[in-house]
Amino acid sequence: MVLEMKVPSPGESITEVEIAEWLVEDGDYVEKDQAIAEVDSDKATLELPAEESGIITLKAEVGDAVGVGEVVCLIDTSAAKPEGDAPKAEEKEAPKEEPKAEEAAKPVEAKKETYASGTPSPAAKKILDEKGIEPSSVSGTGRDGRITKEDAMNAVPSMGTPTGGSRGESRSKLSMLRRKVAERLVAAKNETAMLTTFNEVDMSPIFALRKQYKEEFKEKHGVSLGFMSFFTKAVIRALQMYPAVNSMIDGKEMITYDFCDISIAVSGPKGLMVPVIRNAENLTFRGVESEVKRLAIRARDGQITVDEMTGGTFTISNGGVFGSMLSTPIINPPQSGILGMHNIVERPIVRDGEIVVAPIMYVALSYDHRIIDGKESVGFLVAVKEALESPEELLMDGNVKKALEL
Repeated sequence: MVLEMKVPSPGESITEVEIAEWLVEDGDYVEKDQAIAEVDSDKATLELPAEESGIITLKAEVGDAVGVGEVVCLIDTSAAKPEGDAPKAEEKEAPKEEPKAEEAAKPVEAKKETYASGTPSPAAKKILDEKGIEPSSVSGTGRDGRITKEDAMNAVPSMGTPTGGSRGESRSKLSMLRRKVAERLVAAKNETAMLTTFNEVDMSPIFALRKQYKEEFKEKHGVSLGFMSFFTKAVIRALQMYPAVNSMIDGKEMITYDFCDISIAVSGPKGLMVPVIRNAENLTFRGVESEVKRLAIRARDGQITVDEMTGGTFTISNGGVFGSMLSTPIINPPQSGILGMHNIVERPIVRDGEIVVAPIMYVALSYDHRIIDGKESVGFLVAVKEALESPEELLMDGNVKKALEL
């Protein structure tokens, strides 16, 4: 019996996928549930498992766009599993032909002298030296690419532009996911009234808390006490204070949510991905760190699902891990706001009337000005700053050990 394997629906609104990679070859024997291909949708990369065991026949090539429900391969379920690879026949060396009598009688010609391509003759080298021209910048027309005297005489000194370097190029097809991300980013720029406001955060209090409790936290919970839990907690507090930032436009209506689904922008092998932490307002520091770690690993390994990236009411993006000092992050539509984190650098600041050096992070909030006013956007970012600079009081209710579940 020959089974037709069709592309399953990876999620709502997805009608087409792209064959990213075949994990088996045409004619291979595959086991049931064995991963046979990776397919890209506009939201994620998914594995396609074999529905039955048998010999597979591929019906689509890498890079092909195939519709949901379309046949991509056949599996002959009646085929017996091979016991092993058949031993290859030993390759025998072909017998050398004896030279014919008339060929053997011919005198052996002296081996002609050859030169490496680009090597100038003595006369050519002298001319090039006088002109101050490197031989590597001259194309030789002599035997084996040798630079002749005429080549050297015709060579023109460079006017300051380097020559002789590589000028190759390569082309590769953008994955469906990256193409979709590109479309969404352009749409966000064109369809929203996007503005960005900035502030700076003194990270000294968070540094002190992490230094004091990070070892105990990791030993008890199995995850590190990073910056993301503090920022997520600070964002949730600010969203509850300024609900317009936790809203989005739907036609002529504004939808405001009473929950906080926080999208975390991460860089995956297929491009930018934004897995969602659901109901983040109900998570502890340990819960946030565990969920961030789980989603980041799944995104990195290409195992993230469409459901895990669907939705989200607000996004946090950390360009600081790549060394970014400042940026204007682009809104993740249909959301109305995104917080950009950046690198932490020791900078001079004024504290209690004195100049001190402190670890400072610049933060940016990009927002849709159609529903978020300047007062709300600035107030939101100030609320984030206040919570990060007074985490024990504003994020931990004055009890650090209880908040960290230690």
